[in-house]
Amino acid sequence: MLAVKDRALVALACLAGGLGVAASAAAAHIPGADSLKTAAQFLLFHAPAILALAGLATAGLTHAIATRIAAWALVLGLALFSGDLALRALAGQPLFPMAAPSGGILLMAGWTLGAIAAFIPARR
Repeated sequence: MLAVKDRALVALACLAGGLGVAASAAAAHIPGADSLKTAAQFLLFHAPAILALAGLATAGLTHAIATRIAAWALVLGLALFSGDLALRALAGQPLFPMAAPSGGILLMAGWTLGAIAAFIPARR
């Protein structure tokens, strides 16, 4: 059974996937929307990863706390990175200075922590 604390991760992963589809569709109709296309790709690539991390944590196959932190890093990184790129494409302004690079660093940290979590013994 999916832990209550992982339901938010699942919901946000599904939201990321839906936003990725919407951003892909918008990018197909907006000339020169390469940054929106990139934002869409990041949303679509990371949504299943967040779902997988939530599932691994719930199943106890990885260290649950480290895995959840990795998933939340991906969520926050996506919000900053893809949010900044999408806002630049659609409104012509950034989310805030250094939002995309900060999000990218969080995404890399999330992936790294996910890898580390796989080697930390899971508590049973």
